[in-house]
Amino acid sequence: MGLALLAAPALARDPVAAPAPAAVAPERTVAARLSSERVRMNQRVFDRVWHEVRGQYYDPGLHGVDWAAARRAYRPRAMVAADDRALYRVLGEMLALLDDEHASVSAPAVARRSDTARQARPTIGVTLRRDPDAPGVYVVERVRDASPAEAAGITAGWRLDTTAPDAWFPELDLVEGRAVTLVFSDAAGVSRSLIVTPRIMQPRSPFAADLSRPGVAVLRVDAFDLGLGDWLGGQLASLSPDTDVVLDLRGNPGGRLLEADAVLSCFLPRDLAWATRTSRSGRPIVMKTAGGCGDLETPAANDVAVLVDADSRSAAELTPAALQEARRAIVVGERTAGAVLISQDTRLPDGGRLSLSRADFVTAAGVRLEKRGVTPDLAVAEAAVGGGQRDDPALAAAIEALARGPSLDRVAVPTEAR
Repeated sequence: MGLALLAAPALARDPVAAPAPAAVAPERTVAARLSSERVRMNQRVFDRVWHEVRGQYYDPGLHGVDWAAARRAYRPRAMVAADDRALYRVLGEMLALLDDEHASVSAPAVARRSDTARQARPTIGVTLRRDPDAPGVYVVERVRDASPAEAAGITAGWRLDTTAPDAWFPELDLVEGRAVTLVFSDAAGVSRSLIVTPRIMQPRSPFAADLSRPGVAVLRVDAFDLGLGDWLGGQLASLSPDTDVVLDLRGNPGGRLLEADAVLSCFLPRDLAWATRTSRSGRPIVMKTAGGCGDLETPAANDVAVLVDADSRSAAELTPAALQEARRAIVVGERTAGAVLISQDTRLPDGGRLSLSRADFVTAAGVRLEKRGVTPDLAVAEAAVGGGQRDDPALAAAIEALARGPSLDRVAVPTEAR
């Protein structure tokens, strides 16, 4: 079950400061009822997150947040967390002080599902996105074909309420054959309580090609996973230069930076500067296309459109931004999420995961996409997730724009590295 867990909304701060710590006596009373193992693990996890942020976050000033005050405020609450859900809620609230969507934590069960996303595993068959304005509520982004969720009648756009009594929530594992209760509000706002039984399903490929339309190749990329560049190169090498290419990055949370460069190398000349990253030290590093794209010997000459939406994040934003700035592709859909800092993950002592921004990022034109996102050349509201659907206005608009012939000034192959 795919899950995009974002940090909780940032708390208002003017001046920037953590809230005052709660009273100590009630916390000690609660702690006395917890097992010593639970308390010790809570402490280890909290301390690891706090120290990692203090020492590794890309902005040594932590955006002005008083991190010592944050420790005093949140550590007592973390210590008395009775379960993973409570602990990771506290951690998420503390990280939200940074106002950075890449600064987030995933509880052990969520991390395990992410780690096994490309393996056969028990699943319900939905992809969820946390609603930042409604604690405990998630929006269904996608329902997998032939899944338990589809059989139960769940559709994209429904809202999952994990706060209802006895309802399943993401910090719990899914076990094959063990039914869970899911509480939804459907598209009409009607509450629905469904009992769904997870079952083992083979992983869905993160890349897929749809060649069903004459003269058009729709290449869906769910994540910038290992092997994307080789796969894309193989697909492009098999196409005629006259075939229009639609690269579908909707709902894509990002992934490996090297694979983003590989995708760009499929369409742009070698050694073309496309971004600058700046680490905690303040030293800028210019990023240039490394060249090489699977079976392609030279960058593809096909006309290209890139589909994006509000859930295109990170590498799925910097890639269309680079192609847009190079006037190599037309970008179609909705403004992207604006979550474009370069992050790395750290495994926590209980098996959970911390994602933390390690470098700032600006495009070759000097645009900082964080909190801004990529603005499409052709805006299409409410773009459907997943190319190939019958009712897909963004895809239809992209195909029509390519058929008219996008007015893009192609980037000439440079005679020397920039």
